[in-house]
Amino acid sequence: MTWIITQRPWTDPVGEALRVAQKAELDLRYGTDDHEPGTPPTAENIDLFLVAVEEATGQPLGCAALRRLDPVTVEVKRMYVVPKSRGSGVATDLLRGLEEAAQERGWTTIRLETGPAQPDAMRFYEREGYREIPLFGAYVGSDNSVCYERVLPDGAPRPQLTARLRSRGGRPYIHRP
Repeated sequence: MTWIITQRPWTDPVGEALRVAQKAELDLRYGTDDHEPGTPPTAENIDLFLVAVEEATGQPLGCAALRRLDPVTVEVKRMYVVPKSRGSGVATDLLRGLEEAAQERGWTTIRLETGPAQPDAMRFYEREGYREIPLFGAYVGSDNSVCYERVLPDGAPRPQLTARLRSRGGRPYIHRP
């Protein structure tokens, strides 16, 4: 399978459908629709939103976003891959896209929150070099939160992916196995 990752507005209908699917899955996993402490992500507070679609069909595969916490720290929000595409590399490419875009913008630390009902996500982030940290911000005191962080390596970002994540005028990133 070949996919394309592009930067899109938070209000993009494909991205919105993916976020709705993620919420439905998390509602089932946690047994409630109240599983996110803090301020929900919005068009006003999301700095970058990526969407992956299958190249041949345009079928949505996944999404991921970054929200700035301070001048050098961002938080991953709405990282989601549809169940049929898990294990394909889509999540890794989305995460790498976020990391490279963060480096390009001078952000040095990426944090995220997941939860105990998402052991697959916890394994994924640990495999990708994220380390568990104490709960931060709105997650402090939450029994349904596990937080991770990755300090990005020094040096210039790799331009191969970020150069193709431009929402206007640039080519999208195309994954070909």
